[in-house]
Amino acid sequence: QVRLVESGGGSVQAGGSLRLSCLVSGDTFSSYCLAWFRQAPGKEREGVAAVDSDSRTKYADSVKGRFAISQDAVKNTLYLEMNSLNTDDTAMYYCAATYCRLWSYGLAPDEYNFWGQGTQVTVSS
Repeated sequence: QVRLVESGGGSVQAGGSLRLSCLVSGDTFSSYCLAWFRQAPGKEREGVAAVDSDSRTKYADSVKGRFAISQDAVKNTLYLEMNSLNTDDTAMYYCAATYCRLWSYGLAPDEYNFWGQGTQVTVSS
């Protein structure tokens, strides 16, 4: 079974940048479509960005032009480059995976079967 471990979270001032990483292990990297989600206190988990095995990407409207998702199949790692961060981006960020053959190219949490433990991102004004 695939295992996902996030890293790279932290505290940053508004306007700053962070890069999150998610190490994928336990199964064939290319079998999975991967995504980043986030959840702020008192709010539902929301999809941020996703990428398929051909590196086609999908973004939530709230992060388009600011965030970039990418993957390195050699390093078995998913990334999320976050720029122009604002306080609304404060949340726990989760890496998620699903088998690409089952994926419907969406950002709904119920489309993903495997989850990491999360990494906290805090943006201060």
